[in-house]
Amino acid sequence: MDWDKLRVFHAVAEAGSFTHAGESLNLSQSAVSRQISALEESLSVPLFHRHARGLILTEQGELLFRTAREVFAKLSMAEGLISESKDRPKGPLKITTTVAFGSTWLTPRIREFLDLYPDIQVTMVIDDSELDLSMREADVAIRMSPPRQPDLIQRHLLSVPTHVYAAPDYLKKYGMPQQPEDLDKHRLIVYGEDVRAPVQNVNWLLDAGARPGQERKPILAVNNFHAMLRAVLSGLGIAALSDFIAVEHTELVRVLPELIGPPIEAYFVYPEELRTSKRISVFRDFLLRKVAESRLS
Repeated sequence: MDWDKLRVFHAVAEAGSFTHAGESLNLSQSAVSRQISALEESLSVPLFHRHARGLILTEQGELLFRTAREVFAKLSMAEGLISESKDRPKGPLKITTTVAFGSTWLTPRIREFLDLYPDIQVTMVIDDSELDLSMREADVAIRMSPPRQPDLIQRHLLSVPTHVYAAPDYLKKYGMPQQPEDLDKHRLIVYGEDVRAPVQNVNWLLDAGARPGQERKPILAVNNFHAMLRAVLSGLGIAALSDFIAVEHTELVRVLPELIGPPIEAYFVYPEELRTSKRISVFRDFLLRKVAESRLS
C-alpha cells in the first residue's frame, strides 16, 4: 500500500472533505481526489460514499481509517520519543490520579517539577474514576490499587497508613475518645457507601471497637476524601484519613493513635510503549524523591 496515498486518505477521513484535507496537506482538491481514487483502484474497493454534503466512509473505509489512525498515533509517539532522546525532556504529560491524592498531595508539588523541567507541558485529570491508559486517555496514572490491564507497567510508589483525626475545636466541644469503644458516642464522618471507593474497607472506623449489636450512624457520608478532610477541619466530626492527607494539616489531632486502619497503596502506572520516555522517567523519579522527603512510604 502506497504510503503517500495512505497519508492523504487519513487526512481526508479526518477532515471529511477533499478540500479541507488539501488545505492541511498543501495540495489542491483535484490532487487529493486523484490520490484517493488511485488508492481505491489499487484496493479494488470504494473507501468513501460521495455526497453533495461531503464524504462518508464505507465499511471498508472505516476499517482502513481505524488502522491508519493507530499507525499515525504510534508514529507521532515514536517521533516524540526520538526527539526526547536528543534533548531535555519535553512535550505533553497528562497525569491522572484520585481527587484526594491529586488535590492534597500532588498539586502543591507540581510547581517544583515544572521549575525543573519547563519544557514539559503538564495536564492533570483529578478524578476517582480510572482513565484508560491503553487508549491514551492519559500518559501516566497514580492509582490506589494495582492495575488490572496486563499491558501496563506499574511501580509501587508508597504505602501510607490510615489514622483517626479530628480538629481541636471538635475535641474541645466533644472531648477526646480514650478507647475505640468511645467512638459510639462521637460524630463520625465516613465515605459514602453508594459509590465505589478508590480503596478497600474504606469505612473501617464504623466497626473499630464497636460493641456487638451496636450500629454506628455517621454524622456525614460523602464520596470524596478531600471533602471528608474539609469537614474534619471545620470541626464537624472525626474521620479516618490517610496520613498523606493529614500530614499537610499540622493543626489536625491524631485521635486514638494506637488505632491504625488499612494502608493505602499507591502505584505509578504507564503504558508499555512509553517505557523509554524521558518525560515519564523524570516524573517517576521526582515522585519517588518527594515521597521519600515526605516520609510517607
